[in-house]
Amino acid sequence: MGRRGRLFDVRDTFTRMLLLNTSGVVYLLLAPRETGVPVTGPQWALAVAAFSSGLLLHRRPPINLLVQTVLFAVALRTLDDYTINQVGTAWAIGEVALWAPSRRMLWGNVGLVAAVYLIFHRTGSLTENLVGLCINLGLPVLIGTVVRTTRELGVQAERRALSEQRAARADERSAIARELHDVVAHHVASMVLRVGVARHVLPDLEPEVDAVFDDVHRTGTAALADLRRLVAVLRDPDGVRGDAALTAIDPSALPAALDGAVETARRAGVIVEAEIDPAVGALDAVRGLAVLRLTQEALTNVAKHAGPSARASLRIVLAGDDLEWEVADDGGAPVRAAPPGGGHGLVGMRERVEVLGGVLNAGPHGPGWRVATVIPGENS
Repeated sequence: MGRRGRLFDVRDTFTRMLLLNTSGVVYLLLAPRETGVPVTGPQWALAVAAFSSGLLLHRRPPINLLVQTVLFAVALRTLDDYTINQVGTAWAIGEVALWAPSRRMLWGNVGLVAAVYLIFHRTGSLTENLVGLCINLGLPVLIGTVVRTTRELGVQAERRALSEQRAARADERSAIARELHDVVAHHVASMVLRVGVARHVLPDLEPEVDAVFDDVHRTGTAALADLRRLVAVLRDPDGVRGDAALTAIDPSALPAALDGAVETARRAGVIVEAEIDPAVGALDAVRGLAVLRLTQEALTNVAKHAGPSARASLRIVLAGDDLEWEVADDGGAPVRAAPPGGGHGLVGMRERVEVLGGVLNAGPHGPGWRVATVIPGENS
C-alpha cells in the first residue's frame, strides 16, 4: 500500500495524527509572526495536551474525541485563539466517521461536539455559530464518510472479483473432471472389461498368465475407484472435504496398504526389500495417506525407469514423532531416462511433502536413484 493509501487507511491512525500534530506545531511557531500576538502559556499547555492525547489514543477514536472535546471546551472558555483545539476536535470527529460501527454512534458524537460548541462559544450570533459548526463538523464527517464508503466499496469489489475467480476455477475443475471421466475412465474401464473377457474365452491359461490377468484386472479396478474419487474432488471439493475416505486413510489399515503397494511392485518384477516400522499404524490419517501415496509413486517410478529387474529398498521408520521415509534402487536396466525436472510425479511428491512441513530429496544414488524425506510430527 502506498503512502497515499496508508494516509486514508482506517487502521493507520498514527500517521494521520502525527501529520496533524506536526501541522499544529508549525502553526504555533508561525502564528506570532503573522498576527503579532504571542502564543500564551495556556495555549501551549492545551495544544500539548491535545497533541499527546491524539498520539496516545489514536487507536481509540471515541475516547480521543471525548478528550479533544473537553480540551476544546476549556479552550473556548479561556483562550482567544482556540484554533489548535478546534482543529483537533474536528479531526477527531473525522476519525470517528472513519471508524464508527453504526450511524447512531457517529451522530451521537457529533451531537456532543455540537452541544459543547454552542454552549461554550462566547462570541458571534447564533447564525454565525451554526455556520461555523457546519463547517467544523460537517466537513470532517463528510470526508470521513466518503473515504470510508470508498474503501468499503473497494473491499466489496475485491471480494466480488475473488468470488468470480473461485467460480472460474470451479468451472475449470468441472471441465477437467468431465475430461477425466470421458477419456481416462472410459479407456481404463475398457481395459478391465477386455481382461475379464480374455479370462473367459481363454479358460486353459498357464497359472503365471492367469496371475498376470488377475493383477491387471485388480489394478484396473482399483484405478477406476481412485479415479472416481478424484473426479468427485474436482467436481465438488467443498462437498467432499469432510469425507475422510477421499482425503485420508484409516491408520490401522496403513500397514496392509503399504504391503499391498510393495506386492504390486513385486508383481511388476521389481525386487523390493521393505523395512516398515509397525508403529506406522499409529500415524495420523493425513501423514498416513501421504506415506502411502509417496510409496506407490516411488515404487511405480522404479518399475518405470529402472526396469522390472531392478532392486529397490523401502524404508519407513518412526523416529520419535518424525517419520523417516526412503526408497532407493540400484539402477537395474533402465527403460528410459528420467524426464527433465523429475516429471510430474516427482513434482507432486515434493508438493505433498512440503504441505506437511518436510523436504523431499531426490537424485542419483550410486548407479540408481533415491528419494527420501523426513515428515515432521505435530510436536516437532
